[in-house]
Amino acid sequence: MHETTILFARAQMELSLAFHMVFAALGIGMPLLMVLAEARFVLGHGEHFRELARTWGKATALLFAIGAVSGTALSFELGLLWPRLMWLAGPAIGPAFVVEGYAFFLEAIFVGLYLYGWERFTAKQHLLVGIPVALSGLVSGVLVVAANAWMQKPAAFVVGANGAAVPTSSFTAFSSPMWAPMSVHSSLACYASVGFAVAGVYAYALRSRAQDGPGSHRSPEYLRAGFRLALTVGALAALCQGISGDASARELASEEPIKLAAMEAHYESASHVPLMVGGWADSATRSIHGAVSIPGGLSFLAKGDFGAEIDGLETTPKENWPNVPLVHLAFDLMVGCGSLLALVAMLFAMDRFRAWRNERPGLSGPVVPGLGSGPVVPGLGSGPVVNEPRWFVSLVYFASPLGFVALEAGWFVTEAGRQPWAVQGLLKVADAVTTAPGVPAVFFGFALLYVLLAVSLIGLLRALARGHEMADAAH
Repeated sequence: MHETTILFARAQMELSLAFHMVFAALGIGMPLLMVLAEARFVLGHGEHFRELARTWGKATALLFAIGAVSGTALSFELGLLWPRLMWLAGPAIGPAFVVEGYAFFLEAIFVGLYLYGWERFTAKQHLLVGIPVALSGLVSGVLVVAANAWMQKPAAFVVGANGAAVPTSSFTAFSSPMWAPMSVHSSLACYASVGFAVAGVYAYALRSRAQDGPGSHRSPEYLRAGFRLALTVGALAALCQGISGDASARELASEEPIKLAAMEAHYESASHVPLMVGGWADSATRSIHGAVSIPGGLSFLAKGDFGAEIDGLETTPKENWPNVPLVHLAFDLMVGCGSLLALVAMLFAMDRFRAWRNERPGLSGPVVPGLGSGPVVPGLGSGPVVNEPRWFVSLVYFASPLGFVALEAGWFVTEAGRQPWAVQGLLKVADAVTTAPGVPAVFFGFALLYVLLAVSLIGLLRALARGHEMADAAH
């Protein structure tokens, strides 16, 4: 009975977090796109940026509402499924959730003002109203990560007589050394995944316009602006992720060496440890099959020295190992998707630089070298803005889901990499789970909730998109 409860409780948290992570990312990334689009309008770059901001503002409000339902359900799950976790860690991580609540309500207030104020504020006033939406969304994510980081590496506490974690500081929830690297890395992941996903939506529209011809009811300036602005945000975040990932690896080597060892399927402590790319880890034989080995790569990544010694999984009892094959696979998936996005970002950045150097504002095709001289997307109008090469639009379209794949894989590494601990070194998952019956039924009930939320969201977003196309056709 206990094993069944653990199985369904973990499955429910995995489903809930996987679903909610999408909304958390959108809640951070979409407001930034919305504000940047309106800033471009205020700076005089065209009415189509105002239309972008209006559309993205509606999408932000819709996603905020769905995300609120998802987050509320998740908070109930924490208390219902993991009562001992909340009893032990609540005094430490509770303040982070309290402050996050203030950020959430602040965002709700300014989302309402933003939607209400389109025709009531001046353009500059309306832009200023949108900025707190973007900032509070980011702050909410960072505060939630503080609670998670404390569970990864608890700090600033003592164990009380009753076994609960007693904070030794008013800032215990924010004292984990993992908070800063996790916050930066997860925030950049949100901007990269949302930027590329939104760029993919406009890449699809550009491809469709190329097929439909100039008679399509889509504004070419609107489509180009949405594609380029979203891709710029996604590309910048993807390029910065390399720096953030390097800092995170060094922090893991110091604070969570077992997780790092699981990520790289590193079983025995050694020096000059290679970086293992790909392959399948075999914990029974303590080996990895089919991987590409980069000599000294892990030692350098973790400690900046190709000959540095790295702790292996053998430094902890085997019953405390995470699921090494799955953690290693998820880590490779995250790095692989992130690397592909960084490659697309580099192509885009190089061409932007060449376009700027040649005083030509746009992807240039045959005029500005970098993206080649293949066919461009036709029917996008004429003027000083040069059309996107069709192959590059298609590349962005097919790469657009990779950000969310990397995001989900990264959070799987973060959570599964500390197993079997719910709170590292203090409380195991098996001891944190509820003893109440009926967990399988609750799992199916919440699964149905998330299915309904997903279907509702897709329908509402499609209606929003159709509404814009009809308005565009009327003009």
